[in-house]
Amino acid sequence: MKLSKQILATFGAVCVTAGVAMAGAPEPADVQAYAHPTLFGTQAQTLVNTDSNVIIGGKIYKPCTAKTMEQKQNVVIARFSKELLDKMKSKMDPQRANLFNPKMPVLRSELAFILSDGLDLKEVKANNYTDVTAEYWAKDQIDRALSADVMIGYPDATFKPDQPITKAEVFATFAKLMDVSADKNAAPTFEGQAVKHVPVWAYGATNEVVASGILDKLADKDKVVNDEYLSKQQVADMLGAMKATFNINTKNGILNCATKCEPITMKIKLSERISARTSNVGDTFTAKTVEDVTIGGVCYPAGSTVKGVVSSVSRPGVKNPGYVAIEFKTITNGDNCAEFPKLMSNASVDVAKNPNIVSRVLAAPFSMVGRIVGVAGRTVSTDVEVIGNGLEEYGDNWSDAFCDTASLHPLKGLKSVGSSFITIGKGVYNVVKATGSGVFGICYEFVDEAKYIFVPNTTNDSSLNPDEVLTILY
Repeated sequence: MKLSKQILATFGAVCVTAGVAMAGAPEPADVQAYAHPTLFGTQAQTLVNTDSNVIIGGKIYKPCTAKTMEQKQNVVIARFSKELLDKMKSKMDPQRANLFNPKMPVLRSELAFILSDGLDLKEVKANNYTDVTAEYWAKDQIDRALSADVMIGYPDATFKPDQPITKAEVFATFAKLMDVSADKNAAPTFEGQAVKHVPVWAYGATNEVVASGILDKLADKDKVVNDEYLSKQQVADMLGAMKATFNINTKNGILNCATKCEPITMKIKLSERISARTSNVGDTFTAKTVEDVTIGGVCYPAGSTVKGVVSSVSRPGVKNPGYVAIEFKTITNGDNCAEFPKLMSNASVDVAKNPNIVSRVLAAPFSMVGRIVGVAGRTVSTDVEVIGNGLEEYGDNWSDAFCDTASLHPLKGLKSVGSSFITIGKGVYNVVKATGSGVFGICYEFVDEAKYIFVPNTTNDSSLNPDEVLTILY
């Protein structure tokens, strides 16, 4: 374990998978991970839908013989569900939180939490269920879900908050929220497969959920079809998908509050480069609209200013293209200003461009020096930490040796002496390992910068470039 931590520290890497289209994707925090550039690039091209205004510039190129590409994939992560699950975990007692796993079946209390906080339900009426005490972690959310009439308890005056809720019951709950027409009697199917573990009484609700399209956004679709229970992650994703593709108005109650809406389309041209190689969390950026767009009844003509911020960065690494996540904040034109909604539904790049050769040559030396210094600094700090830990352990070994011997336990003392030599061996091994990794990383930086200058299509995997045109639907 210590060795693994030391290697990770040397690379400075936080490996986050960014190849999934929805919130089943990486569950990235707002972190900035440092790593060496990857030698490998993916060679697939697809357009991916999203449920968030967080865009990950994930360029997926053709083989390196191609100088340009037809379309760039922008993978977008639904941050809504992750933030909701993180909030839910933070409300739990320590023992429950330590066991929390978003891949496990959703419980009745957790569904109440997801609905209450995800939809910002306000009305609270105290319940009389015997198993939901005043100290229960989700009491407030359960009360709100009951007040909204989206969930009910059992005739024996219990709510059974820690009982898993079946997929059919989840579908029935979501069907209450959405105004969607569907066959009430037909056995439900999803993507050509019969949906299992759905009793007859839930046929109509399941067909409504399928017809709504929110299941299309989920990861592990086979599990949606075949399993009896949905995971906490999947239920949170469902709500995020519903919020992205439906207008939700709770003024007249929560039942049938969600109605299908037509997305607004906006095209913007980036004014600067945003890259997983060089961008930092918190960096702001601007872009310009290339077509008129109407938001909130106000027309924003072409040339209106769009502002955003880099919310998450994972540096490229070995077999990891990395990613840069951005959030759109506002659009302005003169005195008119509007904030972008939290959730967006789709993003693609119409015009994919690489920085020209002059800009690459001018930029490369600065990023190369910075990254080499970063790798060298982290390598040295890791070596210092390894040596410091080793010296401390070495001193402890000899302290135990003298103490045990003086206490008339010479065999234990002798064992401690032997341990001191093992400590030296481990320290030397870990220093060599860390130093070797650092040297490898520095060589990597040279290679990556050379590839960026001469063959940018092979290294520019996670970036959005000046003059690229983004089409955003929300």
